[in-house]
Amino acid sequence: MSSAPAFAAPPASLLGQVALVTGASRGIGRAVALALAASGATVVINYSSSEAAAAELVAFIETAGGKAWAHRANVGEEAEVEAMVKAVLDREGRLDVLVNNAGITRDGLLMRMKTADWQSVIDLNLTGVFLCTRAVSRTMLKARSGRIINITSVVALMGNPGQANYSAAKAGVLGLTRSTAAEFASRGVTVNAVAPGFIATDMTRDLATETILKGIPLGRMGQPEEVAGVVRFLAADPAAAYLTGQVLQVDGGMVMR
Repeated sequence: MSSAPAFAAPPASLLGQVALVTGASRGIGRAVALALAASGATVVINYSSSEAAAAELVAFIETAGGKAWAHRANVGEEAEVEAMVKAVLDREGRLDVLVNNAGITRDGLLMRMKTADWQSVIDLNLTGVFLCTRAVSRTMLKARSGRIINITSVVALMGNPGQANYSAAKAGVLGLTRSTAAEFASRGVTVNAVAPGFIATDMTRDLATETILKGIPLGRMGQPEEVAGVVRFLAADPAAAYLTGQVLQVDGGMVMR
């Protein structure tokens, strides 16, 4: 890893605020954590199994002049989510931003899909968003302030062969986002979703790139930093204060609506 550059003063500041990013040790989550740290937030790096990657990210952020610490939790497990949020509040005294990013894939054609592969994706990708959102809701609603950003996917809008479980879970996140936004709006808490298309991460490394590029009007895969920039806008920019219940697609034009 190259030496970390010092963070420049960001145009939209999260100074003094605390952000929890789930599944933050790699890929989109890592880019989001870096973007929020660069905006001044103390970032809590949630991870499930990638302890070394999480520790490396914390060190990278601190070397660049930011603040971060890591917490291990499986967001699909209620007790672990509750303990994680309690740890954040005990240590920081506040929680201003939640980014529900953690996710897994267990791909396979529906007729051969094992029930366990269906359930594990639903548990982490959908129930995990519910559990984390519920866990932070009391604090944010009491403070009458907070921003929740859920990472969904364009497959929630278009479907994808071999990903019935993943598509269903991510579509569920859209409904959860809108319902939660409606419930929380009167207390000043916004809830929005970001739907990435094909982003160059470990999860997409083995995909047939040539076939994918034909379906992307911009002609290339996206970068994690491009998703992170949209998340940072929703989390930190005052201009995003009037946005709630929305889905912002970062997909190179794959799904135009």
